[in-house]
Amino acid sequence: MFRLFKRKPAATSTPVCEAEVADAPIDAVPDAAVPTPPEPPSVDAEQAPAGWFGRLRQGLRKTGAGISGLFGGLRVDESLFDELESALILADAGTAATTHVLQELRRKVRAARAETPQQVRELLREVLAEMLAPLQKPLDIGRTSPTVIMMVGVNGAGKTTSIGKLTRHLQAAGCKVLLAAGDTFRAAAREQLAAWGQRNDVQVIAQQGGDPAAVAFDAVQAGRARGMDVVIVDTAGRLPTQAHLMEELKKVKRVIGKAMEGAPHEAILVIDATNGQNALAQLRAFDDTLGLSGIILTKLDGSAKGGVIAAIARERPVPVYFIGVGESLEDLQVFDAKAFAQALVD
Repeated sequence: MFRLFKRKPAATSTPVCEAEVADAPIDAVPDAAVPTPPEPPSVDAEQAPAGWFGRLRQGLRKTGAGISGLFGGLRVDESLFDELESALILADAGTAATTHVLQELRRKVRAARAETPQQVRELLREVLAEMLAPLQKPLDIGRTSPTVIMMVGVNGAGKTTSIGKLTRHLQAAGCKVLLAAGDTFRAAAREQLAAWGQRNDVQVIAQQGGDPAAVAFDAVQAGRARGMDVVIVDTAGRLPTQAHLMEELKKVKRVIGKAMEGAPHEAILVIDATNGQNALAQLRAFDDTLGLSGIILTKLDGSAKGGVIAAIARERPVPVYFIGVGESLEDLQVFDAKAFAQALVD
């Protein structure tokens, strides 16, 4: 579940940030910049919208079609495992994860003496859920004040939109949030973040053409002075092969640490699921550079490459805090290993 730590005892049993919505935004842009988001859902996975599993299944239909269609036969034979291997590879699960899944599935099939494809399908759900379970960890907010989150990713991954959605999730838990427009190279990026700030009624720290590290430093100091619960620092999209830009990320992280000891407390990579195995390469590069604490996996609704999450679990198990299967706010939800495995195989 999505967990928020209290700094003081609260009257209710649900842990939340003890804060009010932030003051009016600055650097606002016209209303037409982004569509008005709907009201935010609860941040607790157990209170997720009733239709969430349906949206997840629908989002994974392209990935799952090649897998679920294998179990309509009457026999369990070697051809079933061969076809499953091909389906997992095509879904970009990768060789290591595919080999692991098949080995564990064969073991479970023998132990359970499964005789029908439907029984094998149920066992496959178990194997996938067990493999993905290490990725299911909560995003912890509230251990420090403010909690500083550094958001990174390549261009087009949905980073700024994910920041806007995450902000609404945090606000739904009562957190005061401050945003830092650390992508100083693209004016459109600053405007988009400012527009999300306006929609969410939060402040945005921005500088035109300024140094990204300086913007991050100012935002963290402002967050401390204004009593914010969370400071989210946006960064410019960059390819992991751009060595000088990856070094700049290290600088931003160092400067944030100077503004507040121990910060950033979270370094979250936004990954576009449609990138398939290239997403795994991005994960390795950003993790080696920053030491990532978590992932937001976006655009699962438009890809047959959802199996990449299995590759992540097997080769670089960084926690997946959220997954996105659509454009609306309720389509960014807490990752649940069992639900994901069930939706993938149904």
